[in-house]
Amino acid sequence: MTNILNKIHQGEGIQIEFKESKNEINKDVYDTVCAFLNRSGGDIFLGVADDGTLVGVNPDKIAQIKKDFVTSLNNPNKFNPPCYLGISEYEIEGKMILHILVPESSQVHRAKGKIFDRNEDGDLNITHNTELVARMFTRKQKQYTENRVFPYIDLADLRTDLIEKVRKRAVIERANHPWKDMEDTELLKSAGMHLKDYSTGEEGFTLAAVLMFGKDEVIKSVLPYYKVDAILRKDNIDRYDDRDDIRTNLIESFDRLIAFVHKHLPDKFYLEGSTRISIRDIIFREIITNLLIHREYSDAYPSKLVIGDTILAENANKPHGYGQIDPNSFSPYPKNPIIAGVFKEMGLIDELGSGVRNLYKYCMSYFGNDPKLIESDVFRITIDINEEVITGQATGQATGQATGQDDNRRELVLKYCKTPRSRSEIQELLQMNSREHFTNTILKPLVDEGVLKLTIPDKPTSPKQKYYS
Repeated sequence: MTNILNKIHQGEGIQIEFKESKNEINKDVYDTVCAFLNRSGGDIFLGVADDGTLVGVNPDKIAQIKKDFVTSLNNPNKFNPPCYLGISEYEIEGKMILHILVPESSQVHRAKGKIFDRNEDGDLNITHNTELVARMFTRKQKQYTENRVFPYIDLADLRTDLIEKVRKRAVIERANHPWKDMEDTELLKSAGMHLKDYSTGEEGFTLAAVLMFGKDEVIKSVLPYYKVDAILRKDNIDRYDDRDDIRTNLIESFDRLIAFVHKHLPDKFYLEGSTRISIRDIIFREIITNLLIHREYSDAYPSKLVIGDTILAENANKPHGYGQIDPNSFSPYPKNPIIAGVFKEMGLIDELGSGVRNLYKYCMSYFGNDPKLIESDVFRITIDINEEVITGQATGQATGQATGQDDNRRELVLKYCKTPRSRSEIQELLQMNSREHFTNTILKPLVDEGVLKLTIPDKPTSPKQKYYS
């Protein structure tokens, strides 16, 4: 919340835009999304006037605004190539503010057929300025390794079975997915994996296409140093107890890394609400997709996943900062957005930045320790393992159950408070005897997160105070 307020207080600029959008999304929001994607990313705030005044979005219209936004960005006739962004909600000073985080893209995007760039004065239509358009294409192809064009690679060098696998996974995620009825080459072009290099005039499939769908011998020819090492090092710490040397496409690399984790780490019992989930799979899905999606492929440094007394994951990186990542203040940055987009369409990753949040949310329950994420020329994740916790011999299993119980209580409170309720009424509903424990574990976290609101916000300790969701 503090980070959001700080950005609003900065005022509009090359990476910040305000739109009122009280009852519907302004049409020029899509121009700004396009411009941010084409330049260096940015933040769009709906419910904020040009001068920074908070005017708020009508709460009854938020669901429709979100639906219209997602639908438009996934409609190639309105936005091309399609883009996959979400909207976050914040209540600030009693008003609903919507936030859209737009990362820089490795592609050149068009909104209703127009190409927009961003400068200090706002969104600039450069569609008919061939020099500026060519310069934009060249800049993006130099900045993102995944955009490197290989003009002599054709569809026969790629595995059509993998393209079909991705198509099926995308349709499972969204029944009306546009890839459903596309031919293979059309699908790859839609995903941004077939481009023209405006500095050379060459046109063809990109490195992203080779890494995702290439036959093994093609990948080896294009990137002879490419590999991902999965290592178990517990008893034989000088070498290894088990190893998988992976030198294949990213889709099967993901599957093999997950299988390696399943082989060597237990799937602990964990309840979230009333549903059992695999926090092992959630944690390692985030770690593995980071190894594959955010690797800098121009660097020969191999990606590795080591399971021992400590979990270690490393990959070559193009850093946008140095040092340990703070989950409360970090700004996510896409390293290979085309590859990430395909993984997202398959349902293997969520929105940008969710991986860091999930690691900090679940690692303590599974490993008994928080993760450490270090941004440098080599991106490194380390998690110390508490053996008693991971085997469930100490507090690990109880932690999962307690967390699940708290989640269940939170859900119950939010449903109960559709009508404003007092603190004592909510506490009585949950049958929690200790007021302090109830306040610290249930009431205060819900209020701090903004999902439970105060009827008298100016006097939080008022004896007449009630809470509503």
